Amino acid sequence: MVGAALLAAALLAPGCSERNDAPAGQTLSTLKRAQQSGSIRVGYANEAPYAYLESASRKLTGEAPEIARAVLAEMGIGEVEGVLTEFGSLIPGLKAGRFDIIAAGMYILPERCKEIVFSNPTYSVGEAFIVASGNPLGLNGYESAARHAEARLGVVAGTVEREYARQTGIPEARVVVFPDAPSALDGVIAGRVDAYAATSLTVNNLLARAQSSRVERAAPFFEPIIAGKPARGYGAFGFRKADEDLVAAFNSALARFIGTPRHLELVKPFGFTNAELPGPATATELCRG
Repeated sequence: MVGAALLAAALLAPGCSERNDAPAGQTLSTLKRAQQSGSIRVGYANEAPYAYLESASRKLTGEAPEIARAVLAEMGIGEVEGVLTEFGSLIPGLKAGRFDIIAAGMYILPERCKEIVFSNPTYSVGEAFIVASGNPLGLNGYESAARHAEARLGVVAGTVEREYARQTGIPEARVVVFPDAPSALDGVIAGRVDAYAATSLTVNNLLARAQSSRVERAAPFFEPIIAGKPARGYGAFGFRKADEDLVAAFNSALARFIGTPRHLELVKPFGFTNAELPGPATATELCRG
């Protein structure tokens, strides 16, 4: 979804300078302020199953917000307030102080680690394509999209899929950038793109919600080969570099939670299983690349 400007937009957008690493005039640390008030703001992009607003209840839900609520409650922070933004604006928004945590299933990537600090991962997942029914161009991975001279690939702004497209040789002119996942799905249905690239969980969730006979998941599908190995993303929470105590406390509570029966039951409705557990990988290791 999972989730995920990759980087040029996030790195170059206004508000990304180091001087914005903590909100101006703040006296208490973010952790102490949140514990004192009992509330904290999290930034999210509207991408199920990672983080989204439930249409009926108007509740912020998804893998990341639900884990955040459980972990933050253990830290004495009982209320989580969501701030909706486009995926490519999450890092600038965090650094500018619009919210205090990114809760969007964002992948840990070395380029992002230069800008923010990540928690240890909460999940790991591979890639998938949504294509028109029957897969008329026979697109079964990034490499096949690169080989097909007319194939147009849809990606969401700020996600890792745009970088995967670049590294697998898909020309920029054939990459169409959408603001969010539902828009990208609509792009496939309308024929503006031939495939939409996202995490397998995002693809499954979109197709289940759309219930459209006009689109399907491409099968078989071959993971992109990045730096000599099949790509697999690791999603986590993002923090400002100045908030070291918040990161440390969050990681400590997170370590006691991930992989427990309570965790697995909490994320099961969003399609996460034992297969998506992150294993022993840490943010420090993943930031090295």
